[in-house]
Amino acid sequence: MRAKAPTYRLLFAAAVLALAGCGGDQGAKEAPRPVLVVRPGGESAATLSAYAGEVRAREESPLSFRIGGQLVRRTVDAGDRVKRGDLLAELDPGDARLQVDAAQANAAAADAELARAAAERKRYDALAKEQLVSRSAAETQDATYAAAAGQARAARAQLDEARNQHGYTQLRAPRDGVVATRNAEAGQTVSAGQVVYTLAGDAGREIAIALPESRIREFSVGQPVLVELWSRPGERLPGRIREISAAADAQSRTFATRVALDPKVASEVDLGQSARVYVARTHEGQATTLRLPLSALQRGANGDTAVWVVTPARTLHLTPVRVGPFGEDSVPVLSGLAADAWVVAAGGHLLREGQAVAPVDRDNRPVAATKAR
Repeated sequence: MRAKAPTYRLLFAAAVLALAGCGGDQGAKEAPRPVLVVRPGGESAATLSAYAGEVRAREESPLSFRIGGQLVRRTVDAGDRVKRGDLLAELDPGDARLQVDAAQANAAAADAELARAAAERKRYDALAKEQLVSRSAAETQDATYAAAAGQARAARAQLDEARNQHGYTQLRAPRDGVVATRNAEAGQTVSAGQVVYTLAGDAGREIAIALPESRIREFSVGQPVLVELWSRPGERLPGRIREISAAADAQSRTFATRVALDPKVASEVDLGQSARVYVARTHEGQATTLRLPLSALQRGANGDTAVWVVTPARTLHLTPVRVGPFGEDSVPVLSGLAADAWVVAAGGHLLREGQAVAPVDRDNRPVAATKAR
């Protein structure tokens, strides 16, 4: 038995070296694991209703001159970006300038008459104190001075009005924005109130859609929706119904509706783009726009329902969610999940918290992790 002792020592040393080698492999950086991901907005056509729309500005201002005249100059065109106070167009200022000159002359004459009346009143007051003129004569001069003062005020008001009219020959931008349309050309005679430009303000971007009369009861202001641009298929942006018209259109029998985009993504869309707005069918009076396949659900640390979400660093985080009634192959997500999150759709039981992954969609295309918001 003692002769076999060296053999046992060799076997023990080999086992120690093998364990050390295994520990070195575990310390090496693990390669990202490919995972199939979906977005919770990827409902089927049976669950979602899609409505065609167009990207519009929240504030669209038709701009016009407050007076009529001949348009002699325009400084911007459709598509140009302008700042508040920028000159957009100008009318022939000739007549307005003449009115200012005439008003200035009237005001100067009225001021001169007022000065003369003031001097006369002062002189008559002094004479009345010495009883060299009658009191009635002095009171007449007081009335003359009051009338002259009124004429001077009226003349100054007319001068201010003439200056305002002269200022109205220039059309300036009321706010920052983009010139959406141009409806007049230099040399054209325009009337007061005739639309020359339409200015799309920078206050936000919305989607204009029309909701059918037959389903109008299913929609409400503040209801979450998803917006997919024609230029970016497959990518859905979060939004909410901001406004629903109180009356249906007389011809189409639809209700004009505005969908407000999240301010964080509104800058990514351009005016005039075509879009689809996806609205989920309601369940027990509550709208649900987020839905996931049943295979995405996991059991959380406290036994609650959770899903694996891909973080911006391309690692996994187990996120608790609240879900609605289970469907045949999917489940509505009521809270706890953003519409643009990437969620692992299958194989979640093989994953762990913080694991590095390489997310791919159902067409085996790599996807970009959602930016932190």
